[in-house]
Amino acid sequence: MTSLTRSWTCFFVCCFLSCLVLPVTLQTVVQAPQAHSYASFHAENPEWTFNHLAVDYRNGNVYLGAVNRIYKLSPGLEAQVSHETGPDEDNRKCYPPRIVQPCSEPLTLTNNVNKMLLMDYRENRLLACGSLYQGICKLLRLDDLFKLGEPFHKKEHYLSGVNESGSVFGVIVSYGNASPDMLFVATAVDGKPEYFPTISSRKLARNSEEDGMFAYVFHDEFVASMIKIPSDTFTVIPDFDIYYIYGFASGNFVYFLTLQPEMGGGPTTGSSSTGREQVYTSKIVRLCKADTAFNSYVEVPIGCISGNVEYRLLEAAYLSKAGAILARSLEVAPDDDVLFAVFSKGQKRRPRQASQDSALCVFSLRKINEKIKERLQSCYKGEGTLDLAWLKVKDIPCSSALLTIDDDFCGLDMNAPLGVSEMVRGKPLFSDAVDKMTSVIAYVYKNHSLVFVGTKSGRVKKIRVDGSSRALQYETVQAVENGPILRDMAFSSDHHYLYVMSETQLSRVPVEACGQYSTCSECLGSGDPHCGWCVLHNMCTRKEKCERSSEPRRFASDIKQCVRLSVHPNNISVSQFSVTLVLEAHNVPELSAGVNCTFEDLAEMNGLVEGNRIKCFSPAEKEMPRIIVDKGDHQIVQLYLKSKETGLAFANTICLVNDFKCHWCKYRHDCTHDPRTCSFQEGRVKKPEGCPQLLPAERILVPVNVVKPITLRAKNLPQPQSGQRGYECLLTIQGNEHRVPALRFNSSSVQCQNTSYFYDGMEMSSLPVELTVIWNGDFSIDNPAHNKVHLYKCDAQRGSCGLCLKADPLFGCVWCKGENRCTLKQHCPHPENQWLEHNGINSKCTHPRITQITPLRGPREGGTLVTIRGENLGLEFREIQDNVKVAGVDCTPIREGYIPAEQIVCEMGKAEKSQYTGHVQVCVGVGECIAEFTANSSKYYYFVIPRIINLKPSRGPVSGGTVVNITGSHLDAGSNVSIMFKDQPCTYLRRGGQWLTCRTHASLHGYGNVSVSVSIDRAHLQRDLRFEYVEDPTITKIEPEWSIYSGHTPVTVTGTNLDIIQTPLIRAKYNGHETLNLCQVLSPISMLCQAPELPISLARQQEVPERPNEFGFKLDDVQAVIALNTTNFIYYPNPEFEPLSVSGVLELKPGSPIILKGRNFLPPTNIGNGKLNYTVLIGEKPCMLTVSETQLLCESPNLTGRHKVLARVGGIEFSPGVVHITSDSPLSSTAIIGIAAAGALLILFIVVVLIAYKRKTHQSDLTLKRLQMQMDNLESRVALECKEAFAELQTDIHELTSDLDGAGIPFLDYRTYTMRVLFPGIEEHPVLRELELPGYLQEQVQKGLKPFGQLINNKVFLLCFIRTLEAQRGFSMRDRGNVASLIMTVLQSKLEYATDVLKHLLSDLIDRNLESKNHPKLLLRRTESVAEKMLTNWFTFLLYKFLKECAGEPLFSLFCAIKQQMEKGPIDSITGEARYSLSEDKLIRQQIDYKTLVVNCIHPENEKISEIQVKVLNCDTISQVKEKILDAIYKNVPHSHRLIASDMDLEWRQGSGQRMILQDEDVTTKIEGDWKRLNMLAHYQVPDNAVMALVPKQVTAYNSVNNSTVSRTSASKYENMIKYTGSPDSLRSRTPMITPDLESGVKVWHLVKNHEHGDQKEGDRGSKMVSEIYLTRLLATKGTLQKFVDDLFETIFSTAHRGSALPLAIKYMFDFLDEQADKHNIHDPHVRHTWKSNCLPLRFWVNVIKNPQFVFDIHKSSITDACLSVVAQTFMDSCSTSEHRLGKDSPSNKLLYAKDIPSYKSWVERYYSDISKMPAISDQDMNAYLAEQSRMHMNEFNTMSSLREIYSYVDKYTEEIVCSLEQDDAARKQRLALKLEEVVALMSLES
Repeated sequence: MTSLTRSWTCFFVCCFLSCLVLPVTLQTVVQAPQAHSYASFHAENPEWTFNHLAVDYRNGNVYLGAVNRIYKLSPGLEAQVSHETGPDEDNRKCYPPRIVQPCSEPLTLTNNVNKMLLMDYRENRLLACGSLYQGICKLLRLDDLFKLGEPFHKKEHYLSGVNESGSVFGVIVSYGNASPDMLFVATAVDGKPEYFPTISSRKLARNSEEDGMFAYVFHDEFVASMIKIPSDTFTVIPDFDIYYIYGFASGNFVYFLTLQPEMGGGPTTGSSSTGREQVYTSKIVRLCKADTAFNSYVEVPIGCISGNVEYRLLEAAYLSKAGAILARSLEVAPDDDVLFAVFSKGQKRRPRQASQDSALCVFSLRKINEKIKERLQSCYKGEGTLDLAWLKVKDIPCSSALLTIDDDFCGLDMNAPLGVSEMVRGKPLFSDAVDKMTSVIAYVYKNHSLVFVGTKSGRVKKIRVDGSSRALQYETVQAVENGPILRDMAFSSDHHYLYVMSETQLSRVPVEACGQYSTCSECLGSGDPHCGWCVLHNMCTRKEKCERSSEPRRFASDIKQCVRLSVHPNNISVSQFSVTLVLEAHNVPELSAGVNCTFEDLAEMNGLVEGNRIKCFSPAEKEMPRIIVDKGDHQIVQLYLKSKETGLAFANTICLVNDFKCHWCKYRHDCTHDPRTCSFQEGRVKKPEGCPQLLPAERILVPVNVVKPITLRAKNLPQPQSGQRGYECLLTIQGNEHRVPALRFNSSSVQCQNTSYFYDGMEMSSLPVELTVIWNGDFSIDNPAHNKVHLYKCDAQRGSCGLCLKADPLFGCVWCKGENRCTLKQHCPHPENQWLEHNGINSKCTHPRITQITPLRGPREGGTLVTIRGENLGLEFREIQDNVKVAGVDCTPIREGYIPAEQIVCEMGKAEKSQYTGHVQVCVGVGECIAEFTANSSKYYYFVIPRIINLKPSRGPVSGGTVVNITGSHLDAGSNVSIMFKDQPCTYLRRGGQWLTCRTHASLHGYGNVSVSVSIDRAHLQRDLRFEYVEDPTITKIEPEWSIYSGHTPVTVTGTNLDIIQTPLIRAKYNGHETLNLCQVLSPISMLCQAPELPISLARQQEVPERPNEFGFKLDDVQAVIALNTTNFIYYPNPEFEPLSVSGVLELKPGSPIILKGRNFLPPTNIGNGKLNYTVLIGEKPCMLTVSETQLLCESPNLTGRHKVLARVGGIEFSPGVVHITSDSPLSSTAIIGIAAAGALLILFIVVVLIAYKRKTHQSDLTLKRLQMQMDNLESRVALECKEAFAELQTDIHELTSDLDGAGIPFLDYRTYTMRVLFPGIEEHPVLRELELPGYLQEQVQKGLKPFGQLINNKVFLLCFIRTLEAQRGFSMRDRGNVASLIMTVLQSKLEYATDVLKHLLSDLIDRNLESKNHPKLLLRRTESVAEKMLTNWFTFLLYKFLKECAGEPLFSLFCAIKQQMEKGPIDSITGEARYSLSEDKLIRQQIDYKTLVVNCIHPENEKISEIQVKVLNCDTISQVKEKILDAIYKNVPHSHRLIASDMDLEWRQGSGQRMILQDEDVTTKIEGDWKRLNMLAHYQVPDNAVMALVPKQVTAYNSVNNSTVSRTSASKYENMIKYTGSPDSLRSRTPMITPDLESGVKVWHLVKNHEHGDQKEGDRGSKMVSEIYLTRLLATKGTLQKFVDDLFETIFSTAHRGSALPLAIKYMFDFLDEQADKHNIHDPHVRHTWKSNCLPLRFWVNVIKNPQFVFDIHKSSITDACLSVVAQTFMDSCSTSEHRLGKDSPSNKLLYAKDIPSYKSWVERYYSDISKMPAISDQDMNAYLAEQSRMHMNEFNTMSSLREIYSYVDKYTEEIVCSLEQDDAARKQRLALKLEEVVALMSLES
């Protein structure tokens, strides 16, 4: 009943005293004390931030690792000892660090970041590892931080040079008392995988100064207890690294949790030039503790999914026990290990706009181990691949092995390391989208698993985990002043406190804060299992702190055990006193000491205890509270029970709520609880129906100024009694009250007496007025129907006859003709025939009038709706129907538009061409028109011809929303406009005479042009206008992704097609409110926006960053960008300024800075503090600003006087006050004298310093000059050596090349050349011979091979055959290469067909590569498919002519130059090392004394020819001399046509006719110990110009070894011995081990003994310099060979060189690769470049450069091979697009050509660019070229032999090939499977 709501309604305020109702509420989160109330330790220097934390569980001492310091603190965080670790002079590029050897890099004072802090309890020491000196560690005594050791002199001592504190993790593993502990270390490598293993196990020696400290547990040449990241991984992802978040040991295993970039995934992955974001994945790594070879390495992806949101970015983790309650949910034992982990949302790390959304998850370690065991079992069954992309860039299949894999299996040297592809999903426990979680720690208390989580804002969340899906966050505390909380958290030794730290503060937070809860329900409803309720002490506490807690009901641990009271009665009237109250108590302990009852501060009295009942009395009259009606109808008072034992209140009432028993007294007009107080029995009302009230009435109409009574119906109207006043009506007219006496007829009727009413103004024709009936002065009668009185005036708003007659007939208004006004009948003084009334005899108004016509122009075609407004335009539609003409044309009125007397809307008919303009005529009435009822307009209506000319813009987004402006003439004519874009409308907006605008809709037909047409009424305007729908704009990037609440900060937006939007807007939506701001388009891909403000209530406390519910753009109607899901846009609190001073005026001196204080000046963005654009004006002048978090420092302009200060930032403008700048007073004379004296002293001091500096500088200059002279001498020596060597080489090369014409180069014939490339190492391959079969088989096999050859020439069969072979596991890499080569030999005569097949295979390979996880850059990198080897062979066939005519000459010249340069200096016959070398591995690193000799050689085949002079070295072995002589004699003769040195003896012919046979080993050979040195010319003391002759090998000679073990030692013999046995870290890693002679046990050497043998120690080298000094010889050699390398590269990378055109094959294949890239939408130029490099330079040219013996008939020695390898490596680097980060520790072969490679790279890019610009080769031209090549080499190979070799694979995989053919549709149509089975049947007879 609405009547009950009014303040004077019948149920008036009843006042009661009511007891407090205490609801039992569960508080989910409690905000505890602020951070400053905890014990804490702060950083002594803001830059010395905290990194790591460790607590000694034995005594509770805290150890803190910080930048430059290690601290030991007491358990209460009082500093006890600190140990300084930095800063120090260092450079991260110095490897080894400068403390081991001098470093050439510039040194700077560098901070030492603590990266690892571990407690070694066994040896009572602390391991503190820093970032200085490549990551060395200190071992500190726990008691006093005394340094026990600091190993730094070995590479094992450098853990990692990475500078981040959270990237390294170590786990100490103990193996019992007998053996020392081990340290497992996992670290990020910061792009230096060659220096640091990413994970390793180290020895932790007991003696802190022991040499073997941190040595690898196991290390030999091939295996070590470590894993390094391969360099191939950095090719795919240049900034790849593995970040280690947490580590622990459990059972027999060690585990590490990592975050690492995901490998694979096609062109969108990797932080390459594509600019896409890197995807990361979190993993758990497991290793056996006892595994020294790391064969047990397994890694498993982990993450968790909560509510369809993936959380995959690991932030922190902690290992804990499950506890009984959680264990039941996880189905594990209470003592089982569980892993709590915090993850961020998604898989993309965005440092600038990192998501705040994070989740806490739990993993069962047992289930992770079971998943690993399942994977191991499946892998050892041969299923799947090793799936470890970062370690094995290609997929390696698992190998099967029969063995049992148990829970403790530690791997073999097969199937290791292993990756698991399927993610282990944790159970999500808790998520937070606002305050990101950053750290986690847990422990078990009374079977509850309690987790403590640190957050970004510095808070600690306390979470009780009772199940895998039940987690309660029961408390949050602010632990540190400024977050975020770092990963390291630790418990005190008694688990009563938690140590938490940020970068600058370490706090000790209690694990429980029970004391904050003041009631039992709060305490036990808090969810904190530490807390219980100590009943009589009325406090929340741990059980052990509560007195007599073991007695019944004194300590409550469950909310059901809280004391409950019920009271009867539970409410009393304010007029009742000292009422007996009975309290019934539940869960109370024994109350023998007694209780008191307390009513707040009103009264306290003794309570009577009777069992569980207590009796009390309510307060007496004087203690009763007074009710203030304005504050409600009752007052709540708490009733407490107070224990006399403790003097504390231990319970209060819980009241039951009952209905108030109220009565209404009609005659007293009062609400009461006691009906007896009512005056009369009949005056009591119990129900609303009995209330006095007015009943609903018809509309009450009262004309103004007319005396009239108002009668109202009612019920229950009281009869006024003696002394009571009668009834009145109260009308409120325009704010004024009018009281009118009223008469009560009976209880159901009342009448307001005769009176007249009036209201001001003529604006309203009627006025509704509130009506209230009252009696006895102010007793109101309810008016539930809200009856009102309507006052009206006839003449208001009715100035014409028509309007008057239109009025409501009940008004009784008439048109008084004599007075021309509307009035009541009785007020018209003229007779009845002089007035007009509705439905009367006279009801038709004369003299209609037209006042307005719209529009005034329209098309001739008609259809225009003309609106005619005026007066007296009829009262019914039939009166004007068919009676309207416009400009002489019939206009048909429309009923819906007709407003009687006021308006006609009619539709125009078609006008004739002769009709141009005219009046509008309306005739009112039925039948013939009469003049007095006819109206003509004063204005004319015109017929016009609208036209359209143009539209702008002419294109817009396919989603529509573009506002299009169409220009033309007369476009404002007519009434209705429609615009069509083809078959769909464009929504009309506005128009003018020469323009109209409309908004496009989303295109129904997608992109493209549409025709535009306009219709105005029935006129259709046609012109060839077209509008283009283009692709919708997209948004790809927003920067920065933050603003402040007020917005208006610049935001740069990147996207596509942004220029097609006319008015782009940026939007934010928050809590249902949307704000917009403007954007300015800069280009099609970028625009600059002003951030919208966040629509947030100013009443809110705005101290936390907020994310809008939606953030996006209004770009016309493009819906995809309305709310972007890809952005994490965040709003930070607005900067807030404080007043300059209390008075608002700041007094300043000129030049003094103005400091504006406040907060939030630097928003705390994720990239550090964000910068806002502040403007501060002093008066009108801006000032220079320096901004910090809480201050703006303003350099005040040169002003004086009073000036207002105004600060602007974003959308904020604030004036903190006024500055008053007063000029300085002049200095006193005393001050001037003082300043002058001080100046004089300062000048004197400067002079003294300058003199001292001058003397010091003079001494330094002398020292520097001495050093300079020494350096100049060294440089001169190197330069001289270079110059002499180059000049000498040029002379020799000139002599050599002068004889090199085309015929002089010993090219191999086509067949030999192709065989060496196709089948390397096989001399007599079957494809060169006829079929060698017995006669009876020959014919049979040929019968089978002929149809097989036809099948090979069938493309469907050949492709199916190759694909099937590649799918077989037993089809090895060797087989793939062999099949590719055999197919190419068969198809040599059909190269067009071979090319077609090759293109198909390459296309398939590209598709597979992009579908798999391999990076597109790895395509064609290795020969892993038939297609790749076929591509090599294809180029081999087609580039032979180019090699012979063009590229062969510079290649042969380079080979000869290398050979001659190497032979100029000593070459060790055993090791292959040389004085002159390009390869560091083949460089002699000792000073060898030698002398050049000239020997005169007699031609071995014709002694009469004059002697040939040959240059040799006195340190050459006899074999080397023989080779040099043969080279000189047989210059330009192919090597195969020469004599063989091992078949000849060297004879020295001396002057006296004496002859001596010289040999490498004979009886004169020197033997020292177990070393035998080969004979050299110096051994035989051969002089210069000696005569030598090569004679056939003698059976014996006088100086031969006289036993059967004549050793025919030669360079080739020792070259075959060379095996790679050096350690991977050795500088001379390719130096061979010298194998002892098997018969005698003697080791042979020539120039150098291998240093790994004990005979030649480092110290035995006397005064020789360190070996690295000889690396400069590489430069000398490189300088001499530079021209030849340049010539070769220039020839290969030129499209037209020396008249030789680019081979068609290269252009054709490069165009094919470009087509494939276009097909797959790969537009990254780096990927295209890499494909071309992998296809030709790396697949063909590198092979030829490294193996010139494939092209020429030559012999290649090992030293020549090593040098060619360096050239080939340089060639490969030149073709690469990746940047090589080089340092002093990079391989020498990369450093050697580091400055040349950029130049070579530009050649390669120019070469590829030139090729792409060349006209494409038509298929017709290419086929003609291929046919010509086939014809030239038609019969080089035996096709039948090749087919028989290929058939061996058919024989091996017959079933698989037939099955594939049967499944292939095309093969089935051609019945290829049947044909193959026929071939198999024929061929089976062979066997």
